[in-house]
Amino acid sequence: MSENTLEGKTALVTGAAHRLGRAVAEALAARGCGTIVHYHRSERDAEEAVAAIRALGVPATAVYADLSDPGGIEGFWNEALAAVAPIQILVNAAASFPADDLAGLEQETLEAALRLNTVAPLLLSRLFAAQGVPGAIINVLDARMDAPLRRHVSYGLSKQMLADLSRLMALEYAPMVRVNAVAPGLILPPPGMREEQRRQLAQMNLLERWGEPEDVARAIVYLAESPFVTGQTLYVDGGGTLKGGGALEGDR
Repeated sequence: MSENTLEGKTALVTGAAHRLGRAVAEALAARGCGTIVHYHRSERDAEEAVAAIRALGVPATAVYADLSDPGGIEGFWNEALAAVAPIQILVNAAASFPADDLAGLEQETLEAALRLNTVAPLLLSRLFAAQGVPGAIINVLDARMDAPLRRHVSYGLSKQMLADLSRLMALEYAPMVRVNAVAPGLILPPPGMREEQRRQLAQMNLLERWGEPEDVARAIVYLAESPFVTGQTLYVDGGGTLKGGGALEGDR
């Protein structure tokens, strides 16, 4: 098997039941990669994602886990391995997006964001590397992490920490495991966003438009397939960070 192909390999994608995670899982499947579809509250969506992936002619299995509970992560990993081993690709996409500011920031909210957005990817990555097989880890960050997110403080801090961890893991797990990250910008608007606001926000990036989940998925596929790329963060933000849109508070 060529090192830069995904055919016949298996990926574990967290948060793969819907939205961005599902787009990633289906993009990997389209390249011949079997998928473990992680879900938490979206069992029906996970079943639909599994059916869509199997329709592409590759194996898929849904596995439940509450990744905000560090004590359950090893059991989740072992269940995933029992379905298919080894796992050659890990995509840490699951995340929470709490609204909080510095004045109202509570310890519980910050700790919850860190458990899901930072600690879970770290623990899963450790288990992934412990397999002792060549592979790739891709962490999903946020293009806005380069600027303070004043209305989403705990989320911003958790993503900044994950960015640092991504570089540390690239150093620690080389040469067996490559570790990279993607940082999406304007991809998915929050529910209820007015069209006028969408158009205004689109002006915050160089391409003056919103991206699609498939744009992020293509970037992740590239990183999964590229055997000489590690320790990098690929921004998928339409040039928003370059234009100064890193401070944008809109949802992906």
